[in-house]
Amino acid sequence: MSTPLETAHNVLGTPLVPCSYDPLTGYLRDGCCHLDEQDAGTHVVCARVTQEFLDYSLSQGNDLITPRPEWRFAGLRPGDRWCLCVLRWRQALEAGVAPPVVLESTHNKALEFVTFAQLKAHAWLGAGRD
Repeated sequence: MSTPLETAHNVLGTPLVPCSYDPLTGYLRDGCCHLDEQDAGTHVVCARVTQEFLDYSLSQGNDLITPRPEWRFAGLRPGDRWCLCVLRWRQALEAGVAPPVVLESTHNKALEFVTFAQLKAHAWLGAGRD
């Protein structure tokens, strides 16, 4: 699996670019959707979260809204970018509430679980401009 010491690539086949530094995201909390063998959730989809997705995630038992200072987590708000578990994103897709994806920041490992067509259909068109 990829580590920050290796050159990771995104779903476009180019070098992976950071997803978010504020809030600081990534399984490794390095701002990128990198992964390593400890990341059982495969947090490789960089998404721009929506309220609809946050509510859905909460209904599925994953509260991404409530601040958790003990984990240095301020809680997410609509518009924040976050490295999501690829299987949660796919579940949200099937439920009709998948948040937009930042393709340049989504690790190519995601393609083992979802298709490029699915990701592209949900690509955030404002990527790189916020």
